[in-house]
Amino acid sequence: MPYPVSESIAERIENLYGRPRADLQAHAATTDRPTMLNALLDALSTVELAEKNIEFQRERLLQLADPSRDIGPATPGHLLDCSRRIAESVVIRDTQAQHATAVLKSLHRAPAPAATPVTQAPATTTRAAPAR
Repeated sequence: MPYPVSESIAERIENLYGRPRADLQAHAATTDRPTMLNALLDALSTVELAEKNIEFQRERLLQLADPSRDIGPATPGHLLDCSRRIAESVVIRDTQAQHATAVLKSLHRAPAPAATPVTQAPATTTRAAPAR
């Protein structure tokens, strides 16, 4: 299942840095110091994890609520737990997505430096000293 929130953030990060995500992750892994790229990729990972958990818990909730399934004494607790986990994951996804989007809106891609033509300095003429 596609996850529209994380896909949108991933696309914006790739557009901002002008490189595919795999390249950006490899580049981010080469530094130990915190960078904006690391922060954005971490936020993206958190959003993706939350979206995957939402999907997983949703599927589990549908299994538990299947009309053909017997309802035991523990079933209401499992239903409540799945619902709570979905709610928590939605909050995490939405909060991380909101912050990542705000940061991405504040950033812009710097234009490539213009190629400056190499100008040659005018040749200096040396005058011979007058003869005496």
